[in-house]
This record gives sequence, structure tokens and C-alpha cells, in this order.
Amino acid sequence: MILQSKNKINPNFNMSSMTDVVFLLVIFFMLTSTLVTVDNALNIDIPTSSSEPLKNQVLSISITKNEQYYLNDVLCDDLNTLELKLQAQISTIEAPEVILRADKNISVKYAIEVIEIASRNKCKIVLATSPRE
Repeated sequence: MILQSKNKINPNFNMSSMTDVVFLLVIFFMLTSTLVTVDNALNIDIPTSSSEPLKNQVLSISITKNEQYYLNDVLCDDLNTLELKLQAQISTIEAPEVILRADKNISVKYAIEVIEIASRNKCKIVLATSPRE
């Protein structure tokens, strides 16, 4: 008596589930990539230059076109408050580095005041620029 199996194995591979997974991954990465490219939440129009970007950022000071000062996106009332918050931030950092994001339409006086604060507190300060086109 010869017994035969009623269940036969189908050697064909179905790609429909694989394409669904790939399609969902593409949509996920497209949506999240737009969130990664946002440099700064503040609306600051920084000047352009052809220099290389700074690799590691420790602290960020921003000056808006309305002459408001931000330390790491936290509003500071005036320069004295900015200096106190900066001193508190750099107390635990060995070699503090500060990136100054100043709107290109403000007076240079405001940027110089922030540079003097960083100099008094022995911080290395770099002016942020956007790349030239």
C-alpha cells in the first residue's frame, strides 16, 4: 500500500508581504528625516560663510532679530541673566564651547556683548553661519 501526502509544499515565494514592510519603512524614514533637519527652533536668519561646520556643540546662545537672548533655546531676560545661566552650565564642563547664533540683521553690538561674556567666563565661542550657495 502506497501512502501519498495530501499536503504539497508550494516552492513559490510570495513577495506581497515583503513589499508592504518595505513601503512602511520608506514612509517612516521619510517622515522622521524631516524632523532631523531642523537646526534651531528659533527663527534666526544667520549669515552665510564657506567654513566647515563645528562637529561637537556643547552650548548654544541665540540672539533673535527682536534682540532677545536664548541659552540652549531658553529665554534669558537680559545679559546678566544670560551670564548667570551660562556660568551654571559651564561649571561642569572641562573645555566649554559656545556657538553664537546671531540674526544677521541685528547690530554687531549685541554679538560683541555676548562674546565678552563668553571671554570673561573662559569659553571658546564660535559664530554660527549657514553655507553659501
